[in-house]
Amino acid sequence: MALSTMIQTHLPPALSGGGMNRISAVYAHQGVASDTKLNRGARRLAESLTTLLNLNIEPLCSRKNLQYSNWDSFDDEKHNTPTTSPKEMIADKWRELHGSSDWEKLLDPLHPWLRREIVKYGEFAQATYNAFDFDSFSEYCGSCRYNRNKLFEKLGLSKNGYKVTKYIYAMSAIEMPQWLERSRLMDTWSKDSNWMGYVAVSDDEETRRIGRRDIVVAWRGTVAPSEWYEDFQRNLEPIGIGDAKVEHGFLSIYTSKNEFTRYNKSSASEQVMKEVTKLVQFYQGQGEEVSLTITGHSLGGALALLNAYEAAVNFPGLAVSVVSFGAPRVGNSAFRAELDDLGVKTLRVVVKQDLVPRMPGIVFNESLQRFDDITGTLEWVYTHVGAELKLDVSSSPYLKRGFNPLGFHSLETYLHLVDGYLSAESAFRSSARRDVTLVNKACDMLVDELRIPQCWYQLANKGLVCNEHGRWVKPRREPEDMPSPTGEQAHDLSLRIEMQESYKCCMQAKNLAIC
Repeated sequence: MALSTMIQTHLPPALSGGGMNRISAVYAHQGVASDTKLNRGARRLAESLTTLLNLNIEPLCSRKNLQYSNWDSFDDEKHNTPTTSPKEMIADKWRELHGSSDWEKLLDPLHPWLRREIVKYGEFAQATYNAFDFDSFSEYCGSCRYNRNKLFEKLGLSKNGYKVTKYIYAMSAIEMPQWLERSRLMDTWSKDSNWMGYVAVSDDEETRRIGRRDIVVAWRGTVAPSEWYEDFQRNLEPIGIGDAKVEHGFLSIYTSKNEFTRYNKSSASEQVMKEVTKLVQFYQGQGEEVSLTITGHSLGGALALLNAYEAAVNFPGLAVSVVSFGAPRVGNSAFRAELDDLGVKTLRVVVKQDLVPRMPGIVFNESLQRFDDITGTLEWVYTHVGAELKLDVSSSPYLKRGFNPLGFHSLETYLHLVDGYLSAESAFRSSARRDVTLVNKACDMLVDELRIPQCWYQLANKGLVCNEHGRWVKPRREPEDMPSPTGEQAHDLSLRIEMQESYKCCMQAKNLAIC
């Protein structure tokens, strides 16, 4: 059995409909708890691998004394407090928080302003899961369930002060098992593409708070079983004009297009760069400082690096940063060197027990550089880039111990650990505000004392509604929420008009100030 089959990905199970018939989906629902011979063998192999990789996963019986002896009082305390801290004015420190000094002296101990920003970008990445249509019996499987104007409102992210300006769609020109989520129906919105993320930009109020106009690109990670990691360990492909090479599967997702498709007549790369170019030129043309922050989890973190590389090549001098969560290695040491030369700043958030950041290149990775004097620089060796914030599941008193690959890799687990992290030597932050319940949205990581159901995140009645005749049916989407290439074009036109009006207002204000 391949190592990759041991790794589960972030799969909101109740949103997946009939697509959960795969063995790996059973792992996701049952927390690798089945007693089948297959699961027992897989578990033993995976646990052996964790020992080999020195992941130091504690057995269930070794759980330390919990922070709370009375969990009822914990409920009362946490349920009556806000889930976020007050926003700080960080305008004077935005460059340091954006990585200008590679987050030196900000990670250990973790600066509270940086913690909030990391969680903010992590929630932008989480939105790509929460809004994704996993239902294989839906004609819109693989699309976003909401139009861009409603996305943040529906997901409770309007408080962050950003507006979505563009959706990104992707396909792949190579065969990657179960990467695309496809509808079982014949008549479907797309047979080739999936919704892969979005572009957003900070509003005026948030721009004043953070000290610049921030453009965000959020990339969706893996939503299907990760057998594709098996394929992503073999071929490095050149990128750019130097010796830089990146994993060919990641590059295929980022650059594939087909003129006969509805949503990928242009590649994900072309879609995102066209939108970023438009926004950068507009806001820089107004004399504003502009940053580009790219985020993603798992596969999304890999695509974020490719996106950052391309953006830095096209916009010399633009502040480009990547904040990734549980991301695999992407390229070789020459790729890392080129990113450094281009000024791309990367903060990799990793969980010690998560296997995915150790791939590709479990054996042949940056650790071999100590032998460069003997072997020379090896172009085919995978290498991580940037600064690392390493988290540990065992630091949280709210998380179960034992082997749980789905839980270790879940983005909600990552955000919980970031929220509670003070330093490598400190206990879990007692003043952590983020709702602990979110951890169990798509896994079973919370201790039983909290009484939070596993995999609880789902549409009401799994998406069914009772019609006027008393029959339970699958509802039709609102027309405004249906994916449409013509809708994308109409939005581009309305956005251009909006930006032109904003520019006119700005110029009028400047003229009045001169007078």
